[in-house]
Amino acid sequence: MHHLKIFIKLSRLNKPIGFMLLFWPCSWGLAFAYSVNQNTNLFLFYLILFLLGSILMRSAGCIFNDIIDKDFDKKVNRTKKRPIAAGKISVAQSFSYVIILCLIAFLILIQFNFLTIMLGMSSMLLAFSYPFMKRITYWPQLFLGFTFNWGIIMAWTSMINSISLEVFTLYASAIFWTLGYDTIYGAQDMSDDEIIGLKSTAIKFKNNIKLFIISSYIFSVVLLFYCFKNIIGWNLFTLFLILFTTSLIYQIIYFDSRNKLNYLKLFKSNNYSGLLLFLSLLFIK
Repeated sequence: MHHLKIFIKLSRLNKPIGFMLLFWPCSWGLAFAYSVNQNTNLFLFYLILFLLGSILMRSAGCIFNDIIDKDFDKKVNRTKKRPIAAGKISVAQSFSYVIILCLIAFLILIQFNFLTIMLGMSSMLLAFSYPFMKRITYWPQLFLGFTFNWGIIMAWTSMINSISLEVFTLYASAIFWTLGYDTIYGAQDMSDDEIIGLKSTAIKFKNNIKLFIISSYIFSVVLLFYCFKNIIGWNLFTLFLILFTTSLIYQIIYFDSRNKLNYLKLFKSNNYSGLLLFLSLLFIK
């Protein structure tokens, strides 16, 4: 039981917001593809597979991140009690969990077509290079955007078995969404990160952080409206798209650089944003 508790903390299974933010873009890609390929059984089956894959890969990514960042985590108040940093589990045992989780995720991946399998394999490079980005660039949030939203393209190809310009526009929109919400998340650790030499968009734009978040969300919404300009009208798709936009405006209104306690709450609200856009895309006619 003790080992199970450590594994749950290590993989962040007790914090589902992480794997949901990985899953929602997958669901967007599937919902968009479903508007073309009206195979309901396949859509529901793949929705389950992508959810399981999101949980597994996010868990593996968290553990790998903690292995790489163990020395930094000891110096940050928010992370110093993580299992590896606190010495509750060895690096070797932690890495064995990464391998096991990736192998199970691979068994899920091979349920898809060849194109999707190749895209999934390529995403491993993104996932396992991300932890190093905060050491070399002020834009790790942008790299996370590329990584966390790759599922949009995979989900599309799993049902359509081809690539389209429209799905890349949706992917670009999602990248800006991630850039916004992860800057909010990164703002929690600005003081500690600056001291230990880690980089983030929150630090790079610390004097204009709210303006940067506003700009990121504007780009995200503009790309969405451009991508689906032919569908916008008096319909449920547009209603939920407006609600998604409103959820981002809510974050901007309540973001206060002097109130760090509010950052995590605003970051977590993106779970509802992800759901709203999924519902919107389900009503594409």
